[in-house]
Amino acid sequence: MLKIKSQDSNIEIGPLLSSSFSEVLTSYKNQNIIIIVDENTHDTCLEYLITSFPSLEKAEVILLPKGEENKVMEVCMQVWNAFTEYGFGRHDLVVNLGGGVVTDMGGFIASLYKRGMDFIHVPTSLLAMVDAAIGGKNGIDLGPFKNQLGTIIKARNVYVDTAFLESLPEQEFYNGYAEMLKYGLIRDAELYTDLKTYQSEKDFNQSENIEKCIQIKVALADSDLRDKGERMLLNFGHTFGHAIEGYFLQSKPISHGHAVGIGMCAESYISMRRGLLSKDAFEDIQALLVRTYPFLEFNEKAVTGIIALMYNDKKNEKGKILSVLINSIGSASFRNELNEVEIQETLRYLSMLSASSN
Repeated sequence: MLKIKSQDSNIEIGPLLSSSFSEVLTSYKNQNIIIIVDENTHDTCLEYLITSFPSLEKAEVILLPKGEENKVMEVCMQVWNAFTEYGFGRHDLVVNLGGGVVTDMGGFIASLYKRGMDFIHVPTSLLAMVDAAIGGKNGIDLGPFKNQLGTIIKARNVYVDTAFLESLPEQEFYNGYAEMLKYGLIRDAELYTDLKTYQSEKDFNQSENIEKCIQIKVALADSDLRDKGERMLLNFGHTFGHAIEGYFLQSKPISHGHAVGIGMCAESYISMRRGLLSKDAFEDIQALLVRTYPFLEFNEKAVTGIIALMYNDKKNEKGKILSVLINSIGSASFRNELNEVEIQETLRYLSMLSASSN
């Protein structure tokens, strides 16, 4: 069992049955325990959790609709109303059992109800294990704008048990893979090189690289909890990625990892065009991302819509579109201003990649 001490949060990586999870639940024996799941984890993970930990037999279960399109205030209001009807208090415990949507929403719901309840994350997807459950960001979407409403409050405990990945659909591995590649590209060239060799679901279960990703995020998040400095490096691929994901959310939704994969190619392309990243390094990154994620074509309407979403990105300052760019594999910089001309050119370049790869 690997234990990582993060500010105001404890992270344990290893079998849930060998962790402190049972002990923590026992400390709430005189309080209500609420388990938040979505339709996926209700069917694949909930029974295991309840049967393995008798103290959860009387826990209340809150079922969220699955999917990013349901990560909205209306669903949160329904949950808060249910909390009130059940008589839950601020000293009760919320256990978020699920992927990124569940940990994002569950943390947001718990951190606001009666000015804050304790909550625990038990991430069940690769994306949640290496990213969403770590670092204290909780949030929901506002229309097409990703994570516009949120809090920065860490889970009391995070339990990362890779056994949950055994029930994960293949496409969900690639959803988390994008975030893992991001860590390598901004911080650890050796990690990136290792991740390039991944070819099957078995590769994604390597706990060593999951641990490396978590360690990178913890270090950046603890040094800059409010996302005003170095933590912004974690947004690599997300300036384009969030806008692309938001643009297609209501028409033909794509996963967060898929959008970030395309976004990393876009931001690497701009890095190369500006002379920051070598052509050889860019071509290496591009080849991996094109091989891994289906690229999309962007017509003029899409280009206009995506740029409009980028202007409303929460990372912007003084009306300027800001992005993370990379100087080399394993090194990046933040607060780089993008202009509309290079964004348009980049989206057209991505469209060309889509046409040539199909």
